Amino acid sequence: MLDALQWFVDLGAIVVLPILIFVFGIILGTKPAKAFTSALTVGVGFVGLNLVIDLLSSSLGPAAQAMVERFGLNLTTIDVGWPAAAAISYGTVLGSLAIPIGVLLNVLLIILGLTKTLDVDIWNFWHAAFIASLVYALTGNFAIGVAATVIYMMMILLFGDILGPIVKKFYGFPNITFPHGTAAPGFIFALPMNWLFDRIPGIKNWKADPETIQKRFGIFGDSTVMGFLIGLVIGVFAGYDVAGIGQLAVKTGAVMILMPRMVALLMEGLTPISEAANEFVKKRFPGRELYIGMDAALSVGHPAVLSSSLLLVPITILLAVVLPGNTTLPFGDLATIPFLVCLMAAVFGGNIVRTVIAGSIYMVSILYITSWVAPLVTMSAKAANFDLQGNSSITALAEGGLWTTWIYVGLTKVLSWGGLAIIGAVVLAGLIYVNKILPKKNKVTE
Repeated sequence: MLDALQWFVDLGAIVVLPILIFVFGIILGTKPAKAFTSALTVGVGFVGLNLVIDLLSSSLGPAAQAMVERFGLNLTTIDVGWPAAAAISYGTVLGSLAIPIGVLLNVLLIILGLTKTLDVDIWNFWHAAFIASLVYALTGNFAIGVAATVIYMMMILLFGDILGPIVKKFYGFPNITFPHGTAAPGFIFALPMNWLFDRIPGIKNWKADPETIQKRFGIFGDSTVMGFLIGLVIGVFAGYDVAGIGQLAVKTGAVMILMPRMVALLMEGLTPISEAANEFVKKRFPGRELYIGMDAALSVGHPAVLSSSLLLVPITILLAVVLPGNTTLPFGDLATIPFLVCLMAAVFGGNIVRTVIAGSIYMVSILYITSWVAPLVTMSAKAANFDLQGNSSITALAEGGLWTTWIYVGLTKVLSWGGLAIIGAVVLAGLIYVNKILPKKNKVTE
């Protein structure tokens, strides 16, 4: 059964996602022809989105790596990137269990009214598998690894429930949410930072969203031109020649204009399914709503996200150099920074200055956490027979350095089952409050 499920997942997101969208469309009462067209449009949009993300990674990644080499960084823990982390996560039986556990748990919580999020982004269940693998590497207890998977999936669905209204307000995506293990923790991190910014003289009055910047700086505030200029700066820092600098600049400018258009195409396919889901829920569960959980890739196309992310690449490399005690060499996940900050930008209303400042502080915590957890990541990689390519210590910046990883590993290390029980109790209380108590309060207020 696990082999069959793994075979399905291995078909790839551009195949799996349209199949799931079509099946859900039929279940929700959409006509077969419309469900098929919507599913195919989603698949095509996802292909386009991946092409643009690959363009960003293939141009920004080498430039960032060139900066690392140019500055002569000599750090002992290598950031192998999220693709390697995903392969490590799914490389064991415990990791493979994340998908069936996640699907069954999601359905159960929807039936019980404890979540509004239907997470169709099953490929990204690897985040739960990653946490479970680290907990297992720490304890050697298979059962506690399974428990970590369950609690993590509950947590990510809770994040999805909280994010739904924010996604609609900032990105304009109705009934879509992002229960994404890399992006959602950044959203939570940004909440207290935004509260702090609102109380700092000067910063609290800065308006630095893309629209305001464009009005103030004219052509230089245009998102495509900003991408071009940031690409120029990164190319110079990377030590490229004139041709290399120019090509990088044009490619980053292209990403700024192409990404939103690919997201719009994908949303064109998702909208009919989202509407059908709402009608389905209204008929059978009056007073409830349903969010479709998607990959946070849909959010990285916002100009504020891309601009902030490009600026954070050289900042992250600089932080790796100057932070005392840091052992992590940023490498594989430098091009994944947009996923780390995409939902932070939503909290800050698209304010690029706030996103860059908070993102820099966030990267400090990520570098320290990922250095701390590196021995467990390396141990998990060996258990999954992952090729370390001669490196004695590896990690993954975009998952291994998140505060969620620190909490799961830290509390389990100190309290074992008790630590997981504390996390589970908080998460369950959050699900009950968001989905049971808060709607009743809102009704009374209305």
